Amino acid sequence: MLQLSFVNFKMNSYLLVEGTDTNDRFFIIQTGKVTCYHETKIPETSIKILGPGDFVGVTACMSGHSQMETVIAQTDVTAIAVRRDQYPELIMKNTPIAMKIVRYFAREMRVLNDLRTKITLRKNIVDSPEELFRIAEHYEEAGYNNIAVYGYYQYLKRCPTGTNAMEAKRRFMRLKPKSTVTYFEPSDEMLRRYPADTMIFSECQNGPDMFIIQEGTVRITKVVDNEEVTLALLKKGDMFGEMALLEDKPRSASAIAHSDCRVMVVNHNNFDQMVSSQPGFIARLSTMLADRVWSMYRQLVNGMLTEPRERMIDMLALQIEGQKGISYMKGVPLQTDLSPQDIINLCGIPPQNQKIAMYQLSTDQNVKIRNGKINVPDVPELLKQAAFYRKQNNRRANENR
Repeated sequence: MLQLSFVNFKMNSYLLVEGTDTNDRFFIIQTGKVTCYHETKIPETSIKILGPGDFVGVTACMSGHSQMETVIAQTDVTAIAVRRDQYPELIMKNTPIAMKIVRYFAREMRVLNDLRTKITLRKNIVDSPEELFRIAEHYEEAGYNNIAVYGYYQYLKRCPTGTNAMEAKRRFMRLKPKSTVTYFEPSDEMLRRYPADTMIFSECQNGPDMFIIQEGTVRITKVVDNEEVTLALLKKGDMFGEMALLEDKPRSASAIAHSDCRVMVVNHNNFDQMVSSQPGFIARLSTMLADRVWSMYRQLVNGMLTEPRERMIDMLALQIEGQKGISYMKGVPLQTDLSPQDIINLCGIPPQNQKIAMYQLSTDQNVKIRNGKINVPDVPELLKQAAFYRKQNNRRANENR
């Protein structure tokens, strides 16, 4: 039987502190108000005031990572404490609360994605379907015909009389015979296969489906200043596309098969069925979304670092920290599957700066290059160095305010 405990906090007391590992539970506020803020000052973010019905600490709890924000009681507060191991039972007893949490994660992901686009990638958010033509044009120029022809098709579908409709149709007809595109339109298949370098969906495209990777890898990207920026590399078991499913809004990024892959498709119909009949699915989805929110916030913090070397070391640390449940011994090397170019792409370093960035990364004392892949001689030391860079940068930012 589900037994939740009530916890009382006096005014001005701390519920949570950013950076700590008190992540085995989250709180649902019953009475009173709390103030939530990030120690790292990020432009276009503000202090949040939360009250009854809101929850705090859920991202750290469900992801198993450190706290993302500091929470202070603005008044006397009574909250329900929910342990991580109680969450599956909470789903069974109160699915609406679980779905509220899932939709909270989806909103946070969209907010963080928009912030990273504007601040880190220095690009304004553009929701116009006309962007589909520009994206397709980029991939055609880069020689990715499979991706380009998909983009032109989606542009013509959304903008049949658009500014670039005639040119898009001409290019589509020219490229289609040379391309191998598995799916231009959604199908009833729950399992789909995508060859490497084919587009699963494009940013700015409408789409109600989310996907779970069964085999292979998928990269999540945006085209910025006519360059592809990798936001994430996903592997077997990862989910993607959930924001469009949960919020019914255009895709905020593209998903491209990084290698040959097989994915399971979740649409509105089978999603609703899975919510009602498979609480384990919602628990897994919540954990995945929490991981994604935590990672996106860390990427945003990474983007605030001003020195390329610091950004790359911190980004490498982020990729390692994302592998939960693994203990790293001091002085024991870790061989990763990441190339220096992968880290450079994840940091969004402009092409004109990539040569010096490659040199800086390959000569850093925390990194060795083995057969084109990054080897970390001492993981705890790397994580410590990355934390120092973040703290130092935050101190400099505060001094300049």
